Amino acid sequence: MIEVTPDGAGKNGIARIGSQPIALATVALALLLAGGGTVALWRASTGNYPETDHAIAARQIQARAAEMTEQLADKTKAMGETQQEQVDQLQALQEQMQGVKRLLAAQQSDAKKLSDQVGTLTGAIDNLRQSFASAQSSDTSAPAPARHARRQTTKPKAADAIRHAPRKPTKSRG
Repeated sequence: MIEVTPDGAGKNGIARIGSQPIALATVALALLLAGGGTVALWRASTGNYPETDHAIAARQIQARAAEMTEQLADKTKAMGETQQEQVDQLQALQEQMQGVKRLLAAQQSDAKKLSDQVGTLTGAIDNLRQSFASAQSSDTSAPAPARHARRQTTKPKAADAIRHAPRKPTKSRG
């Protein structure tokens, strides 16, 4: 069976607690203070302050991040300087290559001129050889017996005899 009670009787337990709110608040405050005191004593005895540790850790992380950022900036700057040096060296090499190309072109031009001059001289020498050979062949074919004959006619036989005669020793006057 269900017993029906008036509204006042069901709220009697809550009403009783609600009628002494100051006592309830005092007990709750005492429990909070006891808990807080216990935590404070525990932290003081162990030296462990989580909020302080977190703050220190956060500062250390920030300091590391700042240091890493500075290192990264320095490395980036150094890389930029190295890259600029490499660009400068590359430009100097390109200028040297241009100079070498110009010198090579000038040498090739000079070599071509010299080759042309050698060809011209070789042609001139060949022409002179041919002229000399044709002049020599024309001189030796017809006039050779005449020259030989002239030599024989121009030389007197008496002169040959005098030349080939033995010499007598001469006496010196003393």
